[in-house]
Amino acid sequence: MFETLEGLVAKFSSWVWDWPLLILLIGGGLFFLIYSRFAPFFYFKHGVDVLRGKYDDENAPGQLSHFQALSSAIAATVGMGNVSGVAVAIATGGPGAVFWMWISAIIGMATKFYTCSLAVMYRSEGEDNTSVGGPMYVITNGLGKKWKPLAIFFALAGLVGTLPAFTANQLTQTLVDVMRWEESDKVYIGIALAVLASLVILGGIKRIGLVASKLVPFMVVLYFITVITILILQIDKVPYMFGLIFSDAFSGNAIAGGALGYLIKTGIKRGAFSNEAGVGTAPMMHGTAKTKEPIREGLVAMIGPAIDTLLVCTLTALAILSTGVWKDTESNGISLTLQAFNSVLPYGLGDIIVIVMVLVFALSTLFSYSYYGTTCLGFLTKPKYGKYYNYIYIASIIIAAIVKIDFAINLIDSAFALMAIPTVISGLLLAPKVNKRAKEYFNQYKT
Repeated sequence: MFETLEGLVAKFSSWVWDWPLLILLIGGGLFFLIYSRFAPFFYFKHGVDVLRGKYDDENAPGQLSHFQALSSAIAATVGMGNVSGVAVAIATGGPGAVFWMWISAIIGMATKFYTCSLAVMYRSEGEDNTSVGGPMYVITNGLGKKWKPLAIFFALAGLVGTLPAFTANQLTQTLVDVMRWEESDKVYIGIALAVLASLVILGGIKRIGLVASKLVPFMVVLYFITVITILILQIDKVPYMFGLIFSDAFSGNAIAGGALGYLIKTGIKRGAFSNEAGVGTAPMMHGTAKTKEPIREGLVAMIGPAIDTLLVCTLTALAILSTGVWKDTESNGISLTLQAFNSVLPYGLGDIIVIVMVLVFALSTLFSYSYYGTTCLGFLTKPKYGKYYNYIYIASIIIAAIVKIDFAINLIDSAFALMAIPTVISGLLLAPKVNKRAKEYFNQYKT
C-alpha cells in the first residue's frame, strides 16, 4: 500500500511541476520584476539598513524584529535545500541546473518583495494582540471573503508542505552515513530529533525567532568559511566550473542528455525549494515583523534569496562540481555533498564539518517550519488552536526519518506546488496595491 502511495505522489509531483506551474512561478516573478520597474532593487542597501535595526520601532505591531523575521525565514530556507537540494539538482540535472537556480533566485527576489509586503499590509490580529500573516490572510483581507476557498486551499496544502519530511530525512541519513550506523537506527535518531525540536517549537514564535537569530549568522559564516576553504584548495578548477555551469545551462549534456526542458525544470524546482519565493511560507514569517511599513519588510524579504541561493547554494554547487564526485557516483542528496567534502578535506574532517553544519541547518529549519504549520491550522480553525499542529509536527519527524528520500522529495514538492498557486495569483491581483504603497514610501524616504 505504501509503495502505491509513493508511486502516486511521484507521478503527481512530476505532473504538477511541469510547464504550467513553472510558467506561473517564473512568469509571475518576471511580471513582478517588470511591473516594479526594478525599483525595489535600487533600494537594496536601504533594505540592509532596515535589517540592521536602523528603523526598528518597539511600539510597532508585530512580534519579531526585522532581523528576527528574516533570520527565521532564512532558517527555514538556508537549510537542507542548500546542502542537499543543490546536490539533488546537480545529480539529476547536471551543472547547468545551477544557472537556472540563479535565475529563479533573481526573479524570486521580486516575488518576495511583493508577497511579503502584502503579508504585512493584510495581516490579521491573533490572540493577545499578536500579528498573523501569510497568503491566506492576504487573500481574505485583500481580495475579499468570496476568495476564501483559495485561502483554504493554500492552508490545507501548507499543512503538508510544512511537514519536516525532507529535512528530517536528510539529517537522519547524514548521521547514518557519517557515524556508520545501521538503517534500523533511524527511528531512534528520529525520536531524538523530535525531542530536541519540541524544546524550541513549543515555546512559540518568539522563542523560534530568538533561537533563529542566534543560529542563522553562525551557520552562514561557518558554511562560508568551510566551502571557501575547499574552493581555495581547488582554485584552479573554479573558473572551469563557472564555465561549465553556463555552457551546460543551455545544453543539458552532462546529465539530462540534451533535454533542455528537463534541465530548466530541475533547476527552477530546486531553486524554488531553496528560496521558497512564491511558495508562500516566508510571508507567514515576515507577516509577524514589528513594523508599520509593509514596504520595509518587503525590502528585507528580498535579501533572503540573495543569501540563500545566490550565495550559499552557489558555494555548495562549486564545492561539489570542483571535486568531480558528481560524475562518478550514484549518490544523491546529502550523501553526494558529503563525498565532495571528504574528497578534499583531511580524513575525517569532512564528516565532522558536514555533520555539524547539517545539524545546525536542519534544526533551524525544523524550528521555523513548525510555525508555518501552526499558522495554517490556526487559519483553518482559530488562531488559538494552531498550536496543536506542533504535536502532529513532532510526531511526523519520527516518520520522516525512516521514509525514502524520493518519497520525501516528491511529497514536499507536490505540496509546495499547490501552495504556490494561490500565493502567486493573489500577489498578481494585488500588485497594484503594493506599487501604490511603494511609490508613497520611496518618495517619503527620498525626502
